[in-house]
Amino acid sequence: MKVLTKYILTAAVCMVGALTAYAAQSGWEPVKTEQPSAKSVMKDAELEIKAAPGVILVRNTHQVQIKVFTILGRMVSSETLPPGTSRLQLPTHGVYIVKVGDLTCKVAV
Repeated sequence: MKVLTKYILTAAVCMVGALTAYAAQSGWEPVKTEQPSAKSVMKDAELEIKAAPGVILVRNTHQVQIKVFTILGRMVSSETLPPGTSRLQLPTHGVYIVKVGDLTCKVAV
């Protein structure tokens, strides 16, 4: 049996100042009105996650523990959100992983 192995070299890219921008983030904030351009990423009776340009919106009916990671696995936020709608303003556009309890979803902002 002949096995073909292919090696692909890639470089991880981090925008200059991105790590500093994440560190300076204030975190989640309550929202009274949602952005009309937000698209629903995940929705059920108790939790809805929406994405808008540079923002992740979470609407929940009870207190939840939420974690947000960059696509490279770096934790951006880890907080317990009260019931209601909360917003996390992100300094860099891109793809993020959002974990709420057992649920995990990918969000592009």
